[in-house]
Amino acid sequence: MPASPEELPAASEFGGIVPVAGVAALAHDYHGFILDQWGVLHDGTRPYAGAAECLQRLRAAGRRIVVLSNSGKRESDNLRLMARMGFDTALIDRFIAGGEHARGALQARADPFHSALGRRCYAFTRGGDRSLLEGIGLELVDRIAEADFMAVIGNDSPRRLVGDYETELQAGIARRLPMICANPDIARLTPDGITEAQGVLARRYEALGGEVFYHGKPYPAIYGSCLEALACAPDKVIAIGDSIEHDVLGAARVGIRSALIPGGVHAPELGIAWGELPTSEAWRAFAVHAAATPDYLLAAFNW
Repeated sequence: MPASPEELPAASEFGGIVPVAGVAALAHDYHGFILDQWGVLHDGTRPYAGAAECLQRLRAAGRRIVVLSNSGKRESDNLRLMARMGFDTALIDRFIAGGEHARGALQARADPFHSALGRRCYAFTRGGDRSLLEGIGLELVDRIAEADFMAVIGNDSPRRLVGDYETELQAGIARRLPMICANPDIARLTPDGITEAQGVLARRYEALGGEVFYHGKPYPAIYGSCLEALACAPDKVIAIGDSIEHDVLGAARVGIRSALIPGGVHAPELGIAWGELPTSEAWRAFAVHAAATPDYLLAAFNW
């Protein structure tokens, strides 16, 4: 259960960041909510306790809701996943995914980067699933030597970690191939813990000197669709997520407030479990190296 206001630590203990007992406290001041998926609503397999009810109560309060995910899959696939876990997806005004954003950019080719890519694509996938890139006029090739560009739409962690992809990445560098990344996340929550996400491949490619275009958080382009769907002023919008580098930094870049659930991908660094708030000492040590600062701390997505 959420802590009562009397049990919450003071904002002064967290450098002015306000700990809140539940989403109800945020719904009083904000009319539009941008919600992360993994680490906020569910762990990829099961919904977090109270999350489905909180979504219902937030909607009943008249608030608009966008789920913004760095998932490299289609938005329809993500909605089906949420429905299987028991979420009422009709409560969501819009689901926006990094994968769908990448697919749209490859179809439209409206900017210089994507218009120059060519049509032959080598894809890094999870389990061989290339469906995100099908039906949009691409030739999906099996050899980097045949590709015009590379697309990171998945990875096979923990079976294959970033070092296991070095041969493919070096082959792309040798041919100076551009890359798109449909999910900038570097860590992924699973029921068994945290493992690498596909963004680590793109970061490694950049470190080798490759050119990468990222689709998703924290890059501002994807937030335009969120704000359009929410149809309210940016100062009445708040993003809730579990990643400083993606949810909090992305919100800061477009001038909206954010609430961090610290027991997600940052739980090991903060020494906590999901649903807990860190000690002020642990937070201060963590915050020294953080890419951005949230406005609120929220133990869990509960009302």
